Amino acid sequence: MKIAEIRLLAVAELKTKISDARNELMNLRFQAVTGQLTDTSRLPITKHLIARYETILREHELADKKEGAV
Repeated sequence: MKIAEIRLLAVAELKTKISDARNELMNLRFQAVTGQLTDTSRLPITKHLIARYETILREHELADKKEGAV
């Protein structure tokens, strides 16, 4: 998902995406520990995706705060 598409998501959708991505990361970590993970490059990709979601969520929060202050 591109950053422009993520910015269009609502806050609730972002929180859902973050939760899903964290669950996926946990499952990937379990697979890595048990030796079942074949594509280890998915770990940093998932971490990066979580960081993107959280950054956009923070941008939304700051924009809402700024609109409330004006």
